[in-house]
Amino acid sequence: MQFHFNYFAGAVLLFFTEVAIAAFVNDTVIRPYGGDFLVIIFLYCLLKSFLNIPVKNAIFGVLFFAFAVEASQYFGLLSLLNLQDNKMASVVLGNHFEWLDIFIYILAALCIYSAEKFKAGYWKAE
Repeated sequence: MQFHFNYFAGAVLLFFTEVAIAAFVNDTVIRPYGGDFLVIIFLYCLLKSFLNIPVKNAIFGVLFFAFAVEASQYFGLLSLLNLQDNKMASVVLGNHFEWLDIFIYILAALCIYSAEKFKAGYWKAE
């Protein structure tokens, strides 16, 4: 374990952005898809805040978690656990499966990977 302030600051900023989206945005694009995109980056930053693990491992770990949440939606886990009326459980686990969410998660992961490569100097701006 090793604390990384920059990742933690990013995670805090993204957390408050997600809260603001949830509280003040009620549309059909930013809230569902922008929020999904940002939550992948948030989880990545949160993970990298405390764990000194390779970029690819962190990305795959976050994607695995996100895919597991989507699978729980597909199989109706909230209903199986009789939590369909629990607002907190619905917010954390979501309440409906959508293939587009999987695409958004992968897009966010590719953006993270590109940003990390750029930061490491692999893709220098000319």
